[in-house]
Amino acid sequence: MILARVTGNVFCSLKHPALEGCRLLRVQPEDGGPELVAVDTVHAGPGDLVLVQNEGNAARQITGRADIPARQVIVGVVDSLHREA
Repeated sequence: MILARVTGNVFCSLKHPALEGCRLLRVQPEDGGPELVAVDTVHAGPGDLVLVQNEGNAARQITGRADIPARQVIVGVVDSLHREA
């Protein structure tokens, strides 16, 4: 699971048929890793802190699409974060 910030939308003129109807967002991991494209399942928006599941089987189960060509799926919007020292 990755903690990430939504940095923007992804617009496609052509998508794989299994991605039709899926909203794609750009996310930047909080640990500084490379920016990713994730399927949005929770109606997140730019600036939101989100939880991203990074595993193909989870993407298939969460979206309910057995043939989805995706690994990253946004599964939650973080309301607050508490880090202990």
